Amino acid sequence: MNLFVIAAVLAVAAAAPSSYVTPGYAPSGYAPSSYGSSGYNSKYGGITITSQSDDRNLDGSSNWSYAGSDYTTREESQVQKKMQGVAYDSYGKATYGDVLGNTNRGSSYWVSPEGEKFTLTWVADENGFQPKGDHLPVAPVHVYELPVAPVHEYEIPVAPALPYSRTGLGYTDNTYSANTYSTSGARY
Repeated sequence: MNLFVIAAVLAVAAAAPSSYVTPGYAPSGYAPSSYGSSGYNSKYGGITITSQSDDRNLDGSSNWSYAGSDYTTREESQVQKKMQGVAYDSYGKATYGDVLGNTNRGSSYWVSPEGEKFTLTWVADENGFQPKGDHLPVAPVHVYELPVAPVHEYEIPVAPALPYSRTGLGYTDNTYSANTYSTSGARY
């Protein structure tokens, strides 16, 4: 019983909030804004988060978003999806097959210090990261005709046919005589 009482007192003591503050650290609600003092984004002064949400589901999907006092917003959602890919077992052996991956969609909106408004949307799935926005550079489109290999019409030269005659052992006057020579020296 005494052991139980001692364990309960230690658990309560460990769970009690501490009044110790780390030197040089202040909770975020009391920290002075560094944005206005450093000259960065001094148009808006101190930026605070005006709304925030974070929903995580048991199936692996999630949605989160936030909005700042400087009109910055960001939203993102992800869904787990079965895809074809490479999976590694505990020994490092790679196998190709169904794997779980994330499909992310999101958007961001912000205003630059010069007052320009930017919107960026993106999708990240099995086709890669695909950002879209009016401020993103676009590759130039080249319109040109592909070169075509030249076609030559000519005849392949063929060697002329010449009269052919066999010569050598056993051939006399273009005829073969099998019983003229033999390996044993005997005539048949």
